[in-house]
Amino acid sequence: MTTPDHDTSPPDTWTFFEGAWHPGNVRIMGPRTHGAWLGSTVFDGARAFEGVTPDLDLHLARVNRSATALGLTPKVAVEEWARLVAEGLMRFAPDAELYIRPMYWAESGFAGGVRFDPASTNWCLSLYTAPMPLPSGFKATLSPFRRPSIEVAPVDAKAGCLYPNGARALTEALSRGFGNCLMLDGLGNIAEFANANAFFARDGVVYTPVPNGTFLAGITRARVLALLRGAGVTVVEKTLSYEDFLSADEVFTAGNFAKVAPVTGLDDVRFEPGPVFRRARQLYWDFAHGRLS
Repeated sequence: MTTPDHDTSPPDTWTFFEGAWHPGNVRIMGPRTHGAWLGSTVFDGARAFEGVTPDLDLHLARVNRSATALGLTPKVAVEEWARLVAEGLMRFAPDAELYIRPMYWAESGFAGGVRFDPASTNWCLSLYTAPMPLPSGFKATLSPFRRPSIEVAPVDAKAGCLYPNGARALTEALSRGFGNCLMLDGLGNIAEFANANAFFARDGVVYTPVPNGTFLAGITRARVLALLRGAGVTVVEKTLSYEDFLSADEVFTAGNFAKVAPVTGLDDVRFEPGPVFRRARQLYWDFAHGRLS
């Protein structure tokens, strides 16, 4: 049997950078690139699955808002982002499960390096295979790490520099045998899970933390809120404690990567994927596929 001297499988990643599409994990930053060295990056994440790209336009608009919020110069119109996404999707199977990530960063800084030059803003668009997680759920705990406020971090942008804090929270939770964690804000109120917005249901009413400037109130979160309310479910946005979540009938998340997912436990409290979670997930899938009037 002979072995080919190169990989003949189709690339699982395509990136548009500097006017052309590149296969694989193309190198786009150098050791003096401000975004790589000092964290001046923003991005957004949309999804393709089952032949649909729900709320793609909202994700593409938000990456430009994030760039402005961080002080970068958004150089790609939303319409151009959309055209490039459509071009990139053609490189995959029609039903491929993909992550769609537009991104901006600063190439260079001024004297001293810390302050970046907005005129040096660069960008790319990356599409890559990312299977949709099964809605099997996870057990979570309360993280000792907290979400920052606007006074200490750029929480009004989907900025790359915010994610190491979530990563260390997830790593700490994993070390204790949990798959995720709820994070508090600086005042001790629940902000979100480490990588998704948080919901719980009690007596048929859905509760979620009110946006307070310490977490990104996500596009999928807003969509799930609107769908539930449109279906006649009472949804309350308010300041919530960990004890509120522990006393819930069911807990679930909303976020771009997994869309709507159940939580099967918080520390010693166990939950089953319940009717509110199932309704929220079905409503989202119906919306994504255009089945809602």
